[in-house]
Amino acid sequence: MPFSSADLAAIGLTLRLAGTTMVLLLVLCTPLAWWLAHTPSRWRGPVSAVVALPLVLPPTVIGFYLLVTLGPNGPLGQFMQWLGLPTLPFTFWGLVVGSLIYSLPFAVQPLQHAFEAIGRRPLEAAATLGAGPLDRFFTVALPLARPGFITAAILSFAHTVGEFGVVLMLGGNIPGVTRVVSVQIYDHVEALEYTQAHWLAGGMVLFSFVVLLGLNLTRRKTVSMVQ
Repeated sequence: MPFSSADLAAIGLTLRLAGTTMVLLLVLCTPLAWWLAHTPSRWRGPVSAVVALPLVLPPTVIGFYLLVTLGPNGPLGQFMQWLGLPTLPFTFWGLVVGSLIYSLPFAVQPLQHAFEAIGRRPLEAAATLGAGPLDRFFTVALPLARPGFITAAILSFAHTVGEFGVVLMLGGNIPGVTRVVSVQIYDHVEALEYTQAHWLAGGMVLFSFVVLLGLNLTRRKTVSMVQ
């Protein structure tokens, strides 16, 4: 069998982390993307820059500052201890927090572009028929922005699967708790277990190819439907 029990545990944990992150990002980023697409506020530029920071910052930098902030001596860590809650570093939910920040632009930007592409005319037409703001959002904007949601879901899931620096800094290397596929590959290489590393790394390459191919086909289908 090409995958050991440790490999399968890492794969399962990675899929669980990516799925959880994807769902939370779609829920949390939808109102943010809507605001960025329509607000005239002067804060739009700074907020957009903050959202895009994970695209240019080294993952270890993000992981380090999250570790400091969420740790027992950090502000959020101390607040959680004051509430009687455990701190998040070196836990699964700590990885989720890190993944939410690390994959944030891969969810926000496709949603923002989808909302901007809708334009004002469909919303104005719905308003003339008596639809309120929430009705216009749920019955007009969301269905029209469906391609953006598909892209955001695929990209955020795939990007989370490929994490390394953030999860290693924030979660360490705890089997069954924080050891994801990328860390498992690193462990195999350190132990000179290149055959096992090849199986996992090859799986990651195949997964990435399928994701990019699926995105390309989805975009072509969307363009053909519009035309």
